[in-house]
Amino acid sequence: MLESALGNAGVLAVDILLVLGSLLGLFVLAAFSCARSYFERGRLRGMEEAVRELARGINSHCDDKGRSPERVVAAMEKVKTATYNEWKPGKGLTQRYHPQLWILGDAIGEACWLKGHQAGMRRKAPAEGRIRVDLSLNELLQLSWLAHLGFQRMMPNYRDFEIHRFSGEEDAKEGALAVSKIEAAIPVKERPFADLSDQIGCRQALINNWWQAAPKQLIA
Repeated sequence: MLESALGNAGVLAVDILLVLGSLLGLFVLAAFSCARSYFERGRLRGMEEAVRELARGINSHCDDKGRSPERVVAAMEKVKTATYNEWKPGKGLTQRYHPQLWILGDAIGEACWLKGHQAGMRRKAPAEGRIRVDLSLNELLQLSWLAHLGFQRMMPNYRDFEIHRFSGEEDAKEGALAVSKIEAAIPVKERPFADLSDQIGCRQALINNWWQAAPKQLIA
C-alpha cells in the first residue's frame, strides 16, 4: 500500500516537473519572441525617423521653387505607405523596407548630382551679355599678335615700317583658325560680315595662293 502511494507520488512529481519545464520553455520562447519583435520594431522606428530626417534634408537642399524632385517625392511616398500587413512570417519587419530605401537613396543621389551639375554649369557659364570662347595658348598668342598689328594699322598716326610675317603655312593656318573661332562666337545678327564661310575662304585663299600656287609658278 505504501509502495503504491509512493509510486503515485513519484509519477505526480514527474508530471509536475514536465509541466513546469514546458511552461518554462514556453516562457523563454515567448520572451525571446517578444525581445525579437521589440528589436525589429525599434529598428523600424529608427528607419522611419531616419526617413523623416532625410525628407527634411532633401526638401531644404534640393527644393526647386518650393517643390522637391518628383522621383524623390514618389520614392518617399512608397516608403511612407508601407504597412505592417505586408509583413510575412519568417521575415523581419524591416526587410520589406529595404527595396524602397534603395530606390529612395538612388533618387536622392540622382537629385543631388543633378543639382550639383546644374550649379557647376551655371558657374562655368558666362555672365549675361558675355560670350565665352575656348582658345588654346597658341591661339591666344596668334590673336595677340594679329590684334596688335591690326590696331597699329588702324591708327592714322602709325608710321612704323616694321614688317611681321607668318613663319610658314602651318603658322598662317593656326592664325586663321584662331580668327575664325572669334568670328564664329559673334552672334549671327551682330556679325559685320554676311557669311562666315566667305571670311574663312578668303583667308584660306591667301594661304593657298602664297604657299601652294607661288612655288608652282616658280617651277614653271
